Amino acid sequence: MRFTKSSIAGVALTTIASPAFAATGPFFSLGNTDFVVLLAFLLFIAVLVYFKVPTTMGKMLDGRAEGIRAEIEEARKLREDAQTLLASYERKQKEVQEQADRIVAAAKQEATAAGEQARVDLAKSVERRLAAAEEQIASAEAAAIKEVRDQAIVIAIAASREIIGKQMSAAEANKLIDDGITQVDAKLH
Repeated sequence: MRFTKSSIAGVALTTIASPAFAATGPFFSLGNTDFVVLLAFLLFIAVLVYFKVPTTMGKMLDGRAEGIRAEIEEARKLREDAQTLLASYERKQKEVQEQADRIVAAAKQEATAAGEQARVDLAKSVERRLAAAEEQIASAEAAAIKEVRDQAIVIAIAASREIIGKQMSAAEANKLIDDGITQVDAKLH
């Protein structure tokens, strides 16, 4: 909006011709509007004082202020309670976290111990199986050696019988028997 010289002049004239400048004559007459307004204002203030409006307003404001103080105090208490509750929850969370960490550490330790025990048990089992296998091998070896010896004795006896039967005469056989008896008799006495 653009102001021109004529619009500015119109605003100035209306401001100058206001009712505040309309009062003429002596101030303390009912014809003077300023005096009438002053009387009405003083009468209004007197009515307010008569009906104790300032006291009532003061009480209302005091009550309102007291209510606000109570609300602030309640809010402060609620805040303190909330902080206490938050601290309690944080402590509980920390305790639960520490307990969880302890449980995890114990589980890891138990798993490690169980793994170590499994290794030890496996090593013992392997040792037992190796020992059992070695015993079986030794037993089989001893049985094989005994069988070979028994077979060798049987073969040696059969070969000796055949050789002795072909080469030996009855006199030589009797002489060997007598020598064997003598040796046995010497060893026994």
